[in-house]
This record gives sequence, structure tokens and C-alpha cells, in this order.
Amino acid sequence: MEFFAGLDVSLDERHVCVVDEGGRIVKEARAPSEPKAIARAIRHQGRRIQHVGLEAGSPSQWLHEGLVKEGFSVSVMEARHVRAAFAAMRVKTDRHDARGIAQLVRLGWFKRVHVRSLDARETRALLTARTFLVEKVTATENPRRAALRNSGLKMGAVTRRTRVARARELADGHEVLEGIVDAMLRVRALLLDELARVDGQLTALAKSDPVTRLLMTMPGVGVIVALTSAARWTIPTGFPVPATSVPGSG
Repeated sequence: MEFFAGLDVSLDERHVCVVDEGGRIVKEARAPSEPKAIARAIRHQGRRIQHVGLEAGSPSQWLHEGLVKEGFSVSVMEARHVRAAFAAMRVKTDRHDARGIAQLVRLGWFKRVHVRSLDARETRALLTARTFLVEKVTATENPRRAALRNSGLKMGAVTRRTRVARARELADGHEVLEGIVDAMLRVRALLLDELARVDGQLTALAKSDPVTRLLMTMPGVGVIVALTSAARWTIPTGFPVPATSVPGSG
């Protein structure tokens, strides 16, 4: 007999429901939201779990990887399909969600979501951090320019190398403006230091991966575009990458 398990989505604790091939509930339990604890909750009296399903969410990729390592066949399910299937549910609780997901897994009525590798997720996290830092560096420019402009002082035509010196020159002799300009420039310098550190990590990642090195041979494709594309595809099979060049092959 085959058995199927459904997990609800929660950061701290998960409800687990195991059903047999006829849809009968054979086990329900709660477990900490951690792969080994969930694996212990799913296993029961030597029954072989055919498939485990969980709804797509923030911890789902990490749990997917951990449960696969525990020996389960796992699918991360498209959240919109799950919500549509539960639309007629009169009482919606974590326990009922786990029951519903278990039945969807048993019937196969769901769309599977692609789960990126751990390396791809870490790369995307670095890229997200870089975007945040770039936005904050830009944000320090606006208050500084506004303070000078509101006092009738114009930056004029400046370059990246000259705008800091120009801002200090304009604020010289104005106590309040000097304080604003100095504060914004100190924050900007700290952000630029962190941005340079993250850029260094991204460059090292790009140079160590044969896929991103191949992408960067294309005109106009640099480190950021190559890493963003590789992290999205995980393994870009649409490109003619030699088998010996793909990480993990051969």
C-alpha cells in the first residue's frame, strides 16, 4: 500500500497528515519546522511514504532540500493551485490545510514548483543585498542635494570623482549644511565599503563557475547579469555548455 504526506506552511511548527492510497487518514501530528523532526513525524511503523507535498513559501526550499536528504520524494506545490483547491473549505486551520495537501498529493492535483539549488539561493541573496546597498547609496544623494539646493547652492556639472569635493565646498561656512553633508557622506562611504565587499564576493562566484564564465563571453553580459541568469536557471540547459563544464558532471 502507498502512503502520502501533506505539510502545512509555518515558520515555527508544522502540521503533518499522512493518508493511504484510498484517502484515509492514518496519522496526524505536529512537528517543529525542521527537516529531521518532520521526517520523524512522517515515518510511522515502517510505512513507506510515496510522496510528500508542501505549499510554496519562504521556508519551503530549505525544507525540500532537507527532506530529500532524508530519503523522501518531495514536491513544492504552487500556492495559487493550493488556495484554489481549498476555496470551498469551510473551516481553514493548519490541521485542515495539512489534510488537504495530503489529498492533493495523493491525487496529483497540483502544479510542482521548481526548487533552486542552495548555491543558487545564496547567490540570489547576495544579489538582493547588493540591490539594497545600491539603493541606499543613491538615497544618500537626495537629502544632500536637497539641502544645498534649498539654500540656493547648486552642484552644477560634476563627475563621480568631483561631486564629494564640490558638496563640501558649497557647504563650507554653513554650519547646518556642513553637518548634513558630512553625515550623508559618512553614511555613503560606509555603504560603498560594504558594496565593494559584496561585489568582490559576486565576482569571485562568477569566476569560479564555468556557466557564468561562459555567459560573460557574450557582449554586454557582466558579473551581475551572468549570476542573476545562472541563479534563475540553476543549470541553463538551453545553452550549449560542454558536459564536462557543468558543475557536478563527469
